[in-house]
Amino acid sequence: MVLIEATAIIGLIAIIIGTSLVSGSFEVRRRYTYPLLIFGGICLAVYSIYLKDMIFTILQIVFVISSIIGLIKINEKHLKKTKAK
Repeated sequence: MVLIEATAIIGLIAIIIGTSLVSGSFEVRRRYTYPLLIFGGICLAVYSIYLKDMIFTILQIVFVISSIIGLIKINEKHLKKTKAK
C-alpha cells in the first residue's frame, strides 16, 4: 500500500514539474515537459486503478493519451525543423 501511495506522490510531482515547464523553450518542452506529464499520468493511472475509481482512471488515460499526442506533434515539428536546415 505504501508503494502505491508513493507512486501517486511521484506521479503528482512529475505532473507539477512538467506543467511548470510548459512555458519553457521548444527544446525543454520536447525533452522534459511531455515525458514528465506522461510518466506522471501513468503513475496516477496506476493509483486510480488501485483505488478502483473509474472516473479518475478514465481521466488519467485520456491525459496520458493527450500527452503522447503532444509529444508526437512536437517531435514532428522538431524533425521538420531539422530537415529544413
